[in-house]
Order: sequence, then C-alpha cells, then structure tokens
Amino acid sequence: MKYCSQCGQPVSLSIPEGDDRHRHVCNVCNTIHYQNPKIIAGILPVFEDKILLCRRAIEPRHGLWTLPAGFMENEESTLEAARRETWEEAQARTCMEHLYVVLSVPRISQVYMIYLAQLEAPEFGPGEESLEVKLFAEEEVPWEEIAFHTVRRTLEFYFADRSKKNDFPMKDETLIL
Repeated sequence: MKYCSQCGQPVSLSIPEGDDRHRHVCNVCNTIHYQNPKIIAGILPVFEDKILLCRRAIEPRHGLWTLPAGFMENEESTLEAARRETWEEAQARTCMEHLYVVLSVPRISQVYMIYLAQLEAPEFGPGEESLEVKLFAEEEVPWEEIAFHTVRRTLEFYFADRSKKNDFPMKDETLIL
C-alpha cells in the first residue's frame, strides 16, 4: 500500500501505539489501514452416498475439481456466502447445513469455512466458474485432480467421519503449506 484511501496521502509501515504489528499508517491523517485474512465460505454437498464437486473453469487451478466455495462478500453471513457460491458454481440448493470445517492457512492469509449439507434434490449444473459438476462416490473421487489442499483435507475429514457411524463433529485445523 502506498497511499491512504481516506485522504490520498502517502502511508508508511509503523507499529501504532498500543499495537504489536507493523501496519500501513497515513502520514497525514493517521488512519491505520488494517489488512486482515480473507474468508472463503463453501459447502460440501452430499446426496445419498455421493458428494458434489465442481471442475474449475477459472484460475487458479483451472480444470481441477473443488467444492463450491469462494470469497465471502460484505454484508453476508458465512452461510449466505456458502449458499451463494454453491448456487453460482453448481446451480445447486442445499439444506440441513452445519459448519463442519474451519481451516486456517496463515501463509496466504485465508480462512476456509466449509459447511456440510444435503442437496435438496439431485439437480445441479455448471455455473460460470465451473466446466462441469458431478456427484462422486468415495471410490470415484479424482484425488489427483483436487484443486486445493483445503478441499483435499475437507474430503479426508468427511470420508473418515462417515466411516465412523456418520458422526461429523466440527474440525478446526491450521494448514502449513
């Protein structure tokens, strides 16, 4: 960051009084510009014994498989963001959602919040950001074509929990990539 979004004057990195981290601070109006992690919200949609994955039509990781998920927008809850992304990417509606996985990825300043949910019906299709959308049984999951470590970890949690009497307690983990 070079200039203040409040007054347009130059900023510099300094540790504001009472803080313990370097921040961009305006040299004129003293506005502190905080930079915080991005929230990615998504859903692991399930129908019967299969999960729904989307093949990405965009970068990064074009052509690889992922869960429907994306950056949370201002003025929406994490569940609203997850539902919106599921509609945008998979043209799917879900129900019985509950927060299932929280994955922090400090190296890239992202936090993933993935809900476990049931598809309302086996009705889905590719949105603008997907090449195709498909239901996969566990043995059909294209593990070598999974787009992100966070998606792989979420799927690992899900299949492990499903094998344990369908008990799906919430997971919270930090990924060091």
